[in-house]
Amino acid sequence: MTLFDQNVSHAPVTEPEPRRRWSRGTVVGVWALTLAVLVLFVLTFVPSGYVIQQPGPVYDTLGTSTTADGQEVPLISVPNEDDTTSEGRLDLLTVQVSGNRERTPSWVELVQAWFDPSRAVVPIDRIFPAGQSTEQRNSENAALMTDSQNEAAAAALREQGYTVPQTISVATVDETGATAGILQPGDVVTSVNGTDVTSVEGVRSAVQDAAGAPVTIGFDREGTARMAEVTPQPTDVDGEQQYLLGVGLSISFDLPVDVQIQLNDVGGPSAGMMFALGIIDKMTPGDLTGGQHIAGTGTIDADGNVGPIGGIRQKLFGARDAGATWFLAPEANCNEVVGHVPDGIRVFSTSTLAQSLTALETIRDGGDLDALPSCGSGS
Repeated sequence: MTLFDQNVSHAPVTEPEPRRRWSRGTVVGVWALTLAVLVLFVLTFVPSGYVIQQPGPVYDTLGTSTTADGQEVPLISVPNEDDTTSEGRLDLLTVQVSGNRERTPSWVELVQAWFDPSRAVVPIDRIFPAGQSTEQRNSENAALMTDSQNEAAAAALREQGYTVPQTISVATVDETGATAGILQPGDVVTSVNGTDVTSVEGVRSAVQDAAGAPVTIGFDREGTARMAEVTPQPTDVDGEQQYLLGVGLSISFDLPVDVQIQLNDVGGPSAGMMFALGIIDKMTPGDLTGGQHIAGTGTIDADGNVGPIGGIRQKLFGARDAGATWFLAPEANCNEVVGHVPDGIRVFSTSTLAQSLTALETIRDGGDLDALPSCGSGS
């Protein structure tokens, strides 16, 4: 006979609940997220074909700069300055490039820059041409900066009535180019097809106008005038056929005033117009700015023509961040300006140094700003 203890309770036996299975949508989502993380991780280390342009340092041409040995000196100086009391600013602007052929930005950095209106993602070949090292690019930009300063000084002096003679010389000769064995470094180019040339652009234009036909180059070698017929070589530049002599030309000026410009670690030609305005302010009584904070950009030639530059949108943001309220932009860059002007800045377009001076005068004197050319105004 089996005895049961009535005082012993027996707990009911329970079974574990079945494990819930993820829905199909959840599984797909998890895998998609995992894949995205893996792709992002891989792209962090995969080189890209792009670099990032962003606003760079801003320099007041009426202020000072630091020399290589740390000394603070005037950015622009001229003998017997008539005026050193400018209360406003004439800012030149720069663009920094993040990345190079040795180290390109990661894809994560590119995505971040893509959504930042002050930065631009550009193909690396546009900034660093194939076959050109970072050192070569820096050297080229340094040479362009020197040329820009010389052109700016010549333009500023001519605007004030000075006579500034200039010389176009052969700097380099391509051993496989059209003028190999004909021209030499140091030759002074004086004419193309019987027409006197006074600028590097004038030489180029005359060669292009010949459309590949032989051209007669007049030049001076060690005091002896010479003539030579050259057949330019056709080449494709950005999908457009051009004709090249195969020489590098440089221009030098016999400046009647010893203008000194001190600015380290900045390259390229885009500060030319602002240099010229700064020089004129230094050489004339009064204050071109009227106490206003004005920024601008643009190349300039010795005749005072203002040309286009790169990175205009980044320079607009750089000007705003530096506190400028007025901006002078090359007319040729207007298509890049419209719709991309930061709040707090008013932009005027310019194509000559004289036009830039008129804009400064109008701003200073509280004149009719609406009468000034502006991007999109058609004037």
